[in-house]
Amino acid sequence: MRRQIIVLFCSLFLFVFGSGHAAEQGAAPNRGALFKVQQGGHTLYLFGTIHVGSKAFYPLEPRIGGLLKSAPVLALEIDPLGDPQKLSRAVQQHGISAKGASALSPAWRQRLDRLLRQYNIEPETVATMKPWLLASLLTVSEFAAQGYDASLAVDAHLAKQAHDAGRKVVELESADSQMALFDKMTPAEQLTFLQEAIASIEDKEQADQAREIAEAWRNADSSALEALALKAEQDDSFSGRFVQKVLLEGRNPALADSMLKLMARENNSVAAIGILHLVGQYSVPEQLRKRGASVERIY
Repeated sequence: MRRQIIVLFCSLFLFVFGSGHAAEQGAAPNRGALFKVQQGGHTLYLFGTIHVGSKAFYPLEPRIGGLLKSAPVLALEIDPLGDPQKLSRAVQQHGISAKGASALSPAWRQRLDRLLRQYNIEPETVATMKPWLLASLLTVSEFAAQGYDASLAVDAHLAKQAHDAGRKVVELESADSQMALFDKMTPAEQLTFLQEAIASIEDKEQADQAREIAEAWRNADSSALEALALKAEQDDSFSGRFVQKVLLEGRNPALADSMLKLMARENNSVAAIGILHLVGQYSVPEQLRKRGASVERIY
């Protein structure tokens, strides 16, 4: 099973394609996952987000808004409302090359061109994108076709609330560090990454997985989320291994360490990161437990 789709839920760099927020109105059921973490007399609340959105995702359940109102700090992977120049520099450094995806074979180029036409993307606008970034753009475009919009992402929604309320927003990572992970792939690996993205869209696998992940998040379906984590762990495609080993297992220990440092400084902060970091045997909650923290799953 190709897991190209998981990239979208693990990496906030996709806010390069737009960020915004949706208004909350009234009460709502649980979304995603929520954990209470305690160590050294301090508490941190850990919320699992999704890096795209739809109007059906909102409003968030009122407990999240209440926690955010009393939190001294909101911690995100990266702040989508932060300095756009940092994001632009990271894109230029890690995602742009004069060669672009010119090494694609004619057959794969035809398949790529069909998708670009399908998404109304002019080929010249993506000519200098490295294959990994082009693959990510295709993924975003397919999500948009399925009704999931990066401008309605939960991370951006929370960031907007925090900034409007004058809360401090800190980044657990950076756009540069996230994009550098993709850029470490060799040129041949990036081509494979792109080809798997194209094939996954063509066979409708991405559309099916988009709905599966979004529904699991929208309904706070812990069983479905754990099943998705198991699928990711068992995926033996190149993209699947890259996502699991580099984007999830590779990042989770540092995310946990950053949360513990924040919790040592502040009490009752909220950390909000991609939902797939919170499930599975290598998850951030498991990393926090290994470091001596008490972790309670609220839902």
